[in-house]
Amino acid sequence: MFIYEGGKKMDSVYVKSENKKSSKAVKKQKMEKRHFIKSLRHREELAGYLFIAPWIIGFLFLMLGPLLFSLYASFTNYNITSQMKFVGFENYKRMFTFDELFWTSLWNTLYYVVFSVPITTAGAILLAVFLNQRVPGIKWYRTLFYLPAVLSGVGVYLLWMQLLSPSTGLVNIALSWFGIEGPAWLYSPEWTKPALILMKLWSVGGGMLLYLASLQGVPKTMYEAAEIDGAGTFQKFFKITLPMITPVIFFDIVTSLIGGFQIFQEAYVMTENGDGGPVNSLLFYNLHMWNNAFEMFNMGYASSMAWMLFVIVMLLTVINLKIGKKWVYYEGGDQK
Repeated sequence: MFIYEGGKKMDSVYVKSENKKSSKAVKKQKMEKRHFIKSLRHREELAGYLFIAPWIIGFLFLMLGPLLFSLYASFTNYNITSQMKFVGFENYKRMFTFDELFWTSLWNTLYYVVFSVPITTAGAILLAVFLNQRVPGIKWYRTLFYLPAVLSGVGVYLLWMQLLSPSTGLVNIALSWFGIEGPAWLYSPEWTKPALILMKLWSVGGGMLLYLASLQGVPKTMYEAAEIDGAGTFQKFFKITLPMITPVIFFDIVTSLIGGFQIFQEAYVMTENGDGGPVNSLLFYNLHMWNNAFEMFNMGYASSMAWMLFVIVMLLTVINLKIGKKWVYYEGGDQK
């Protein structure tokens, strides 16, 4: 049987063999492409593991042992001086039923996190937007606003203790210029936590730097297209700027939340003898845990508090990861 192609007489068997050869060549090319993509992914994964290898080695040899010891100690009456005795869930039972300061410290920490995280996040975003403008000397302004983020912690706390002094502090003096009588701040139970939130807002330069970098990565063509469509300043900000930087906002919220639950130095330095301030208003979770561990030497109970804090932060992080899929925009439209 013969077929004609391009005016030439060809054997059908020959045509079939040529088709088989071409299909085999296509399959071979697809297999080679898949193998190349697979090998490329393996190389990328290997590079990733090499980059995190120092952390993995440090975790296995320096952190894993103490973590497991702390977990076991949370089920004992360990107090450093005596032999450890297994007591089961007694420490956790004491935490929820007998220790009233546990609930006080948890409430103080939640209050601080709930207010400080949104306020500092919004402050860092607005500051980054202002510092993203093209004006003369903008580099100096960026440096000026970033400087508080690199100052020493203890030095900053002592400085703010002077600024928040009820009688001679510059904050109350500035308020008096407008006819406002400033509060007692660190000496008033109602104003101690707002004082720390105000101090935290002063050092948003670190977050500002992240947002500034993300703002400069937003394509200018999107703003130009929006202007052609008649979009105003606020429309461009809420419809373009915010959605494009949501991955950085999400990262900042998660890390700020974790850091907020670990607040300790501020209360320890800025209260007398680290006692948590007036009426325990600055007795944060970590400070209460510190006092149990190194003031009363209840290491077993302090270990149980540490693991409870781990559970709380882990649950909140998982919830954030679930909720984040609904509002975080990733380039290409993929939800990570």
